[in-house]
Amino acid sequence: MFTKKLEPGGGVTKLGEKSDAESPFTERPATYAKSANSSKMVPSIVGEDLSITGNVKSKGELQVDGEIQGDVHCGSLLLGDKSRVIGGLIAEDIVVRGRVVGTIRGLRVTLQSQAHVEGDIFHQSLAIEQGAYFEGKSRRSDDPIAEFKAEKSASQSRSERPFESRSDEDDHPLTSAAE
Repeated sequence: MFTKKLEPGGGVTKLGEKSDAESPFTERPATYAKSANSSKMVPSIVGEDLSITGNVKSKGELQVDGEIQGDVHCGSLLLGDKSRVIGGLIAEDIVVRGRVVGTIRGLRVTLQSQAHVEGDIFHQSLAIEQGAYFEGKSRRSDDPIAEFKAEKSASQSRSERPFESRSDEDDHPLTSAAE
């Protein structure tokens, strides 16, 4: 009922051999193929059943329907209704429908009516639909992403400085307590 009889002259193709027959595994569908006319890429998707612990970084578009515990840095971000992110978000366009606990930095940030955000938002433009939950502070900036990069590089240069030597004999717990 579900089997197909081999036709005379038609043989069996072994793995690794080339054949004229089309296989679903040989070519990518046209919707996923990059064309010269289309610069728009297909978004990467974190499904509802996927939970990621760690930072996520992408140059393109990211759609999150699952859970991420870590920072997300991408070009464009869509957080679905059932998404949950505990960490910072950095992207040019951010649309939040799910739950975020952390700082959001984006040029264009939209909190849709299902959104639940606990954290600060640094933005160039911000839209909050009626019904969205937002607890934190909102700060407008001409380029919040560039400001973040400047802050990050400044804090790294401070942490790379060698420790200053100081004499703290008076503060040493063993010598102070013993005398």
